Amino acid sequence: MFLKKLAFSSLLSISLFAGEYSIDESHSKVGFSIKHMMISNVSGEFKNYNGEIFFDEKSKMFKNLSATINVSSIETGIQKRDDHLRNPDFFDAKKYPNIEFKMTKQSGDIVEGNLTMHGVTKEIKLNFELGGIAKDPWGGQRLGFSLVGKINRKDFDLNWNKAIESGGFVVDEVVKLNIDIEAILLEN
Repeated sequence: MFLKKLAFSSLLSISLFAGEYSIDESHSKVGFSIKHMMISNVSGEFKNYNGEIFFDEKSKMFKNLSATINVSSIETGIQKRDDHLRNPDFFDAKKYPNIEFKMTKQSGDIVEGNLTMHGVTKEIKLNFELGGIAKDPWGGQRLGFSLVGKINRKDFDLNWNKAIESGGFVVDEVVKLNIDIEAILLEN
């Protein structure tokens, strides 16, 4: 009984002090970049994702932030590369169809959380930048923010690579994450 009261109290405090937002996918991007052949960057994005966002306008802090990304929605602009990224050499989208993130805490401009990808969960840190909060022409309230960070793909058992003649490898280990979100406040 105590746990039920505690859970209800937690939900009540989230709803009293924070607004729930829905992602506007037409004005958002879940992107990444990675070094190719040790000389250039290749970028891409995931086209299908959803999230749960509770943001406190007064404190400028998240009360809750989580996301689910559909791995099969990866796009880099090259179909052959996208198909390779979906297969077992990399994401193995059939076996691991989603990437998930669940925030554990926010300290100022650092958001920490658990990222689950390819069956592996690791804690990551992302730099948070508030773009702002504004009323749109249709009477809605919008929230804009960015999250950026780096992960090592090998931490998530994404190990495929090939050595190159000049030294190094075809695909770097470090992946840069660049997430830009515009979200709309849901009416209570």
